[in-house]
Amino acid sequence: MEEIKKEQIEEGKSIAWLSYILILVLVPLLIQRENPYTKFHIKQGLSLLITWIILYIIGLIFNFVPILRVIVWFCVWAFTIVLAVIGITNSLNGKMEKLPIIGDFADKFNI
Repeated sequence: MEEIKKEQIEEGKSIAWLSYILILVLVPLLIQRENPYTKFHIKQGLSLLITWIILYIIGLIFNFVPILRVIVWFCVWAFTIVLAVIGITNSLNGKMEKLPIIGDFADKFNI
């Protein structure tokens, strides 16, 4: 991982948090992709978005069983919201910590 300067972190904090609000990951991706701090959070946000899409598709399978539908959708949203809050908190606090469970997936992105 490249060395990140304090100025880059401060500049990136203003927009990096948007990376964790699903489709809003496009905003920092288009505006501040060159900042290494923001890029880290963009990659984490993309992994969260892809995870949400996969879980959403899996959740659609359970739409036909009423009690399972409620349980599955609650778990999908709870998981996504918890990871988003962790990511937003880290980005606003100047931390570059990977998201639990899905954070290593972000290393595969080349943006």
